[in-house]
Amino acid sequence: MKILTGITMFGLFAGLGVNAFADNPISSYHYLADPAAFATDDEFYILTDTDDESPNTGENDYTIRSLYILSSKDMKNWTDHGMVLSHDREVSYIKNIWAPGIAVVDGVFYLIYPNGASGVGIVSAKDVAGPYHDPVGKLLVGGGGITGCDGISWCFDPAIFIDEDGKSYMTFGGGSGGSRGYGNNFDLFEFSKLSYDKVDLNVGSKTALQGANRSFEASYLHKRNGIYYLSYNDQSQNISYATSKNIKGPYSYVGTVIENPSKINGKGGNNHHGFAKFKDKWYAVYHERRLVMASEKPKLTNGQLPTTTGNHRSVSIDELTWNGDKMNVVKFTESGPAQVGKFDPYQTYKALTSSKQRNVRSRTDYTRGQPVVHVLTPLASKESWIRVSGVDFGKGAENLRVKAASLAEGNKIEIHKGSVSGTLAGTCTLAKTSGWNSYTDNDCAMTGLSGEVDEIFFVFKGSQDSTMGILEWEFQGTKREPEPQTPFGGKAWAIPGKIEMENFDEPGYGAGNDSYSDDDSEDHGAESNGGKSYREGTGVDIYKKATGYVVGYNRTGEWLEYTVNVAAAGDYTMFAAVASGSTSGAFKLSIDGDDITDEIAVPKNEGEDNYDDYGKVKANVKLPAGEHILRFTVTGDWMDIDYIQFAAGKDAKDPDEGGEVGFKSVVRMQAASNATFDVFDLTGKKLGTFTARNMAEATKIWRDGVHAQTVQGFCLIRNRGTGMTAKVRTTR
Repeated sequence: MKILTGITMFGLFAGLGVNAFADNPISSYHYLADPAAFATDDEFYILTDTDDESPNTGENDYTIRSLYILSSKDMKNWTDHGMVLSHDREVSYIKNIWAPGIAVVDGVFYLIYPNGASGVGIVSAKDVAGPYHDPVGKLLVGGGGITGCDGISWCFDPAIFIDEDGKSYMTFGGGSGGSRGYGNNFDLFEFSKLSYDKVDLNVGSKTALQGANRSFEASYLHKRNGIYYLSYNDQSQNISYATSKNIKGPYSYVGTVIENPSKINGKGGNNHHGFAKFKDKWYAVYHERRLVMASEKPKLTNGQLPTTTGNHRSVSIDELTWNGDKMNVVKFTESGPAQVGKFDPYQTYKALTSSKQRNVRSRTDYTRGQPVVHVLTPLASKESWIRVSGVDFGKGAENLRVKAASLAEGNKIEIHKGSVSGTLAGTCTLAKTSGWNSYTDNDCAMTGLSGEVDEIFFVFKGSQDSTMGILEWEFQGTKREPEPQTPFGGKAWAIPGKIEMENFDEPGYGAGNDSYSDDDSEDHGAESNGGKSYREGTGVDIYKKATGYVVGYNRTGEWLEYTVNVAAAGDYTMFAAVASGSTSGAFKLSIDGDDITDEIAVPKNEGEDNYDDYGKVKANVKLPAGEHILRFTVTGDWMDIDYIQFAAGKDAKDPDEGGEVGFKSVVRMQAASNATFDVFDLTGKKLGTFTARNMAEATKIWRDGVHAQTVQGFCLIRNRGTGMTAKVRTTR
């Protein structure tokens, strides 16, 4: 099913006490900083970087490598889409990603980011959760990019602005001196083309913006009533602004719009912001230090609390008001903006959609080339909950569907109205699943949910922390009844007979009606099939070979199910066509939950193409008559399987061989000359690419080359053309 495991990025943080803050900051389970804002007609987006990655960040330590996106349709309930971009993902040359910018144009998301303080780049995606890619192929500014930094002291803090006529611009820069000096450290460029696949920077459009009095960093452009507003963090760490009737200026200084957030709790530091209009109101996003100054602080990944208050910042939002053409100084509030419209509970929401949280964590699962998956992992042995505000249930909800993974028995979600201990509307007991990435639908009856409800609480209960992973939820007017899995093609597999492993059952609906379990959502075999998955949406790793399809890259704990029809009860001999380049590959079979084999080891191939040589293993089994569910379960990593065949009788002959069964080659595919091989570590991070004649030569090149001096431990070598892999260990 796979060999290149999707990288799992863990951002695990405990929430604060209920009274530590109100609705600001908008996230209590991790530290976020440097927000930018953009609004479409339907949704308000906030792009932030993260302060989570240095657990003991000092006053001048900014280790920032990842970007998050949050969005809201009502300015009260926010969906956290997770860590959508990180320095070690699609764009390998990113260092520190300080203070990015965001725009959404024709459904395409553009994130403009700094490469530390030495350049600016851009990525694009067709979904808020990615995958993001580089439509330029290099930086826009600095470091071998399209153009240089033009004497700007700090070549960073980019922002992207879309004008009313559709033209797009970026600003960047900052610093305390240098060749440009205060007030002249911001540049403006126009994009000559901005699309998902291609971004062109009009180098000839460069303008050095004038009039940003005592500027320091964080330039930001917005427009209202024909006036352009250039706002920025000044030397006093306030957000100041200047205005102009021309986007290229010159700009005239006006004053301060956001005071330093030390006004909130006495803790100062730098300042950063974004402004956007949504549903006829304007909003300001900014960062401050309410969380780190509170009595309860988020726990970081390694479980440590920060030893200093440092630069751990949090993102808040408040309404921006006006006095004519002047912006009023933003009032910092605990409650945040008023809700705009009611929350519609009859849509599917990512689990971390809430107006407030307590004692929850989150993790972002990343699979290269796929949208990120953001998972809610409650600290369920404590008081753990999320709140949703201003919900309009209309005629009433009778069901709550929760898609979740649960590693322990007894995990449940209670739905309460009004408060954590308010009226109980229903309880969801989560079905136990086989692993963190094995999600199933849980349907739970609800009562008393009709009309407008001010607050709904999802209260998480369990004897252990972080043993449930909530992926999504939705309320439904009526309960959808469970639907059983069905045979692929509509007909059960006949025994005696052959079962093609790629044709496992079609999954049903509801707990217990899954037909497969794979530990990530990516089909690593799609490349061998022209980029299209043979079983779309399952994530099962199916490879196309000259003889048909095989299921590959199997990992321990993964399983596939098949509806079978056994002609008669009695003894049968099972034959499996398998291949492996590892000594660990193994599997077992069960019928209706009862094992019919012990663990069956898959012998390691010693040949050049050890995942291309298929041989047979066998076992004697007893089968009951009639229709049953056969499960194939992987008990040892790194094996491929083509088919399983059952012959009537004990120690029967292999129908394909016509003789005694041994470990004989039944399929052999030669590697092409000068094939391209990619090398990955066991998290899926790409380490290198080179050519070789076959897998044996590729393994030798990697093991005996300079890589052995820099890369230690196990790696996976993959033939790009055939999808076959080998596991190799390098040591000094």
